[in-house]
Amino acid sequence: MRNLLTLILCLLVPAASANEAAIRKALGPALGGTKIEAVQPAAIPGLFEVRVSGPDGPQLLYSDPQGNFVLEGILFDTRSGRNLTEERLRKFNAISFASLPLALAVKVQRGNGRRVLAVFSDPYCPACKQFEKSLVQIDDITIYYYMYPVIRPELAEHSKAVWCAPDRAKAWIDLALHGKPITAKAKCEVPMEKMLELGKSLRVNSTPTIILATGERLRGGLPPDQMRSVLDEAMKEAAASAKAK
Repeated sequence: MRNLLTLILCLLVPAASANEAAIRKALGPALGGTKIEAVQPAAIPGLFEVRVSGPDGPQLLYSDPQGNFVLEGILFDTRSGRNLTEERLRKFNAISFASLPLALAVKVQRGNGRRVLAVFSDPYCPACKQFEKSLVQIDDITIYYYMYPVIRPELAEHSKAVWCAPDRAKAWIDLALHGKPITAKAKCEVPMEKMLELGKSLRVNSTPTIILATGERLRGGLPPDQMRSVLDEAMKEAAASAKAK
C-alpha cells in the first residue's frame, strides 16, 4: 500500500508541475506583466488557484489547467459555509501580531481581556460604528484601536482629543459608538502621523480593518456571535503556534 501511494504521488507531481508551467506561460502575457507568485490546485478538481501580486497585496485568480480561461471571484464551499478565497487571502496577508506597535493604540478592555484583536478604525465610518455595536456585545475582550481618520480627515481633531483624554478608552467609545466627541482641542502630543503611516505600511485601505491574534486580517465587521467565534478560533491557533515554536 505504501509503495502504491508513493507511485501515485510521483505521477501527480510532474502533472501538477506541467499544469503550473502551462498556466504561467498562458497567463503571464494576459495579465500584463503582473507577477504570478504561486500556482496550485484549488478545492475544485481541475481548477487551479493562481496567486498574483496586486497593489493591495496578494490576490487570487482561478484557472483551468491550460490557462485558457481565468476567473476572478469567490470560491465558496456550500457544504461547510466557508469562503475559501477569503480564508486563503487571510493567510497570505497575515502579519506578526507581536510586531504591532501597541503603544500607538487606544486600549479598551472588558472582563479578563482574553480575546485580543487590533482594529484600524475611523469614528466617522458607518461600518466602523456598526462594528462597535457588535464588539460591545462581546465580553472578555481586549481591543487595540489604531485611530485612522481617513474618511473625514477634517474631523481628525476629534480622534486627537481622544488620545489626550484622561480616560482614552471611555473617550473612544463615546466618540466611535455614541457619536459624542470631545469638543476641546487636543492639548498633548498625538502620534497621529505614525498611526497613519502604520496603516499605509500594512496596506490598510478600508475601515474597519481587523487584525486577529494570528496576524490574519478581516476587512469589515462581523455580527457578534460570528465575531466571537472567529476571535476564539484565532486565540486557539495563536496559542498552538506559540507552543510549537
